[in-house]
Amino acid sequence: MTRMRAPYLRRVWFDEGRVPDKDTYPFCLPIFSRDEFSMEFDRPITIVVGENGVGKSTILEGIAALAGYDEAGGGKGYRPVDHSGAVEAMGRDLSKALRASWLPRVTQGWFFRAESFFSVSRYLDQAAVDGGAAPPDFLSHSHGEGFLRFFEERCQKQGLYIFDEPESALSPSRQVEFLKLLRRMEASGFCQVIMATHSPILMAYPGARLLGLTKHGLEPTTLQQTQHFRLLREFCLDPELFMAMMMDE
Repeated sequence: MTRMRAPYLRRVWFDEGRVPDKDTYPFCLPIFSRDEFSMEFDRPITIVVGENGVGKSTILEGIAALAGYDEAGGGKGYRPVDHSGAVEAMGRDLSKALRASWLPRVTQGWFFRAESFFSVSRYLDQAAVDGGAAPPDFLSHSHGEGFLRFFEERCQKQGLYIFDEPESALSPSRQVEFLKLLRRMEASGFCQVIMATHSPILMAYPGARLLGLTKHGLEPTTLQQTQHFRLLREFCLDPELFMAMMMDE
């Protein structure tokens, strides 16, 4: 354990010399065809936003694998799902083409993916039983409550925590509770968070570095500049007019 404060992962960049075939996924994504793909982390919490298909989840999977986590979700040393499929290999393949700058290198933490939460939870339950302990039994709670309990128990120690669209399991009120958890993690001084989200509520976390990802590159942005926020604002101002306009397009 280091006494240095987060962020620990300072930069990730793409090394074309490590790419086996530029025509295969994920190396064929437009974001990697630019002059140089690089992500800088200058704050404890970094939030990546962008439309589906630009590569947000794939980049997070690559960073997770680079940090030593299972690209399907989990922490260091966890292998909760079958890795025979091509989808599970994307993050692992990308990590081989990524380089990273750490200060210092911290390999504790967690990679959360909503779609693999149940597999990871079952893995943890079985691991507890095999070790002679009572299982945490996250699945006995409601979806959102189970997620939040899982976060609370796993995100308290020093480490790098990666969240891929956590809002998919959280109602708006649960998202606010998740923001409070982020605040506690940041206040500890020893947690670095990298998160991809479509939720304007989560994007609004005070003081986070907000990065907009498009096929043209990765650039700092603000909540008000995101398409997600603009659409939600238009809807809230006049839901009936908004729906009428959207349905007529």
